[in-house]
Amino acid sequence: MAGDFFGYPFRRFFMSPPVFREWSGSTALMDWLESPSAHIFKIDVPGYSRENIKVQIEDGNILRIIGEGAKDKEEANTKETVWHVAERRAGGRGDFSREIELPENVKLDQIKAHVDNGILTVIVPKDANHKKSSVRNINITSKL
Repeated sequence: MAGDFFGYPFRRFFMSPPVFREWSGSTALMDWLESPSAHIFKIDVPGYSRENIKVQIEDGNILRIIGEGAKDKEEANTKETVWHVAERRAGGRGDFSREIELPENVKLDQIKAHVDNGILTVIVPKDANHKKSSVRNINITSKL
């Protein structure tokens, strides 16, 4: 239904919170922008290198962003280190996962991602030739 706040494609984005493997103190804050030619996602990933981030498509149209941080080698090798507060990354691990249900009119095979200065940018091009699903009536009979 047009104008339905929780309607497709935003249902999964708003109705289900980000999925975390463990509490990390970070919500991987995100902006979702839409231009005439693409959906653009900007996700805060401070301290993560591109080797520690995965961007995947699952179940046909689910964009999943996974961050797997590594402990600082210096801190990991020091047995005397005591963590008093770990808000930025839980004990230095900071693993997170974020899922977004993409709209139907995108080119899944042309998605691009890059990370720069703690911001992961994922560009999902739109498919201008995509035909919207039309309503099709199904004939109802008294017998199958």
